[in-house]
Amino acid sequence: MSEVQDFIRETVTTHPVVLFMKGTAQFPQCGFSGNAIQALRQAGATKLVTVNVLDDDEVRQGIKEFANWPTIPQLYIKGEFIGGSDIISEMLASGELQTALAEAGATE
Repeated sequence: MSEVQDFIRETVTTHPVVLFMKGTAQFPQCGFSGNAIQALRQAGATKLVTVNVLDDDEVRQGIKEFANWPTIPQLYIKGEFIGGSDIISEMLASGELQTALAEAGATE
């Protein structure tokens, strides 16, 4: 097990909601990451940890291997991989995202 995989596992299990993204919540560096943040905010997420994969190439590659998912952003709720931008948008539209965030204690 690599240090990067340990870091990712620890991050997603320590925090109720984690988004691995390009850029930061304040300054997303790609449209998909921006859409993901916007959807999470619309769903009422207040306790949200973001990890900027552009800061660390090992994390950028490692997160793809961790979930066996080729794209970023990646959303984790209560340690479970949820999906990327499209899945987040679909869950917002159906109300599932709001429920999952509330159950994770990530909303006010």
